[in-house]
Amino acid sequence: MELSQLEVFLAVARERRFSRAAAKLYRTQSAVSQTIRKLEDDLGEALFDRSSREGILTDAGKVLYEYAEKLINLRTEANESLSELRELQKGKLVIAANEFTVLYLLPVLAEFRRLHPMIKITVERALGSHIPDDVLRYAAEFGVLSYEPQEPNLRSVVVYLDELVFVVPPKHPLASAPQVSIRQLGVESFVAHIVSSPYREKVIQLFKTLKTPLHMDAELPTLQAIKQFVAMGNGVALVPGISVENEIVRGELVRIPVLELQLKRKLRLIYRKDASLSHAAKAFLKVAEAVALEHKGRYRFQRED
Repeated sequence: MELSQLEVFLAVARERRFSRAAAKLYRTQSAVSQTIRKLEDDLGEALFDRSSREGILTDAGKVLYEYAEKLINLRTEANESLSELRELQKGKLVIAANEFTVLYLLPVLAEFRRLHPMIKITVERALGSHIPDDVLRYAAEFGVLSYEPQEPNLRSVVVYLDELVFVVPPKHPLASAPQVSIRQLGVESFVAHIVSSPYREKVIQLFKTLKTPLHMDAELPTLQAIKQFVAMGNGVALVPGISVENEIVRGELVRIPVLELQLKRKLRLIYRKDASLSHAAKAFLKVAEAVALEHKGRYRFQRED
């Protein structure tokens, strides 16, 4: 049983005559009759009462009529839904990010929402080390990383250049210093993130190399908590530059260059290499590229293939 056969069947049932159905379908009456006969043979049931010229449905025909309408309507609905997806009138986009990398997404998401308000976006919070696997197992279509993924089945696009920055509260003795050295920081009380990272290990190693103690006297679970705690006068911190831009502009925190500290990192947008991206995902990549061209500065859109 094919949908094309059901379309002919519905036309005959509605028009009540094979000749009128044929005219409506722009087919010959013979072709319509053959299609109905083939459908009846396939089903093993007579669908029309041949003793009447009015094309009256048999009991089997009445049952099939109800299901045929549903199937044809479902096909129409499916085609309309696909068209809406193509035209970005519906759809869903899932992105995996962590507390740090999601900060890059905010201006991109704002522009995407402005252009495509009907697309639902979900940003799933995930550990940075888990994000590549989340993308590979289809839990998310995109991921945002602060390191280069090693999985060969992933594509990546460099979208932002960030660096680790040293911040102090405005009333800190070092707040007016043009720059400091690592050795000057040996007496400071650092507020650190409770989750370890490769960059934290690099900082620890740098202090060891320069034979300078690193006092991490407080560990907090979020960047927001670290920023607020330091702004209140409770120590100093090394945090991603993107995370403190607003606080520095508002004067809540002061950024001081550290002579020996040059820890820059690239943020990458990743997705499956063998995947056929959804229409929403393709549109998101275009928006990310447009944002990079508009903002420039630290924003990028450099494919790594």
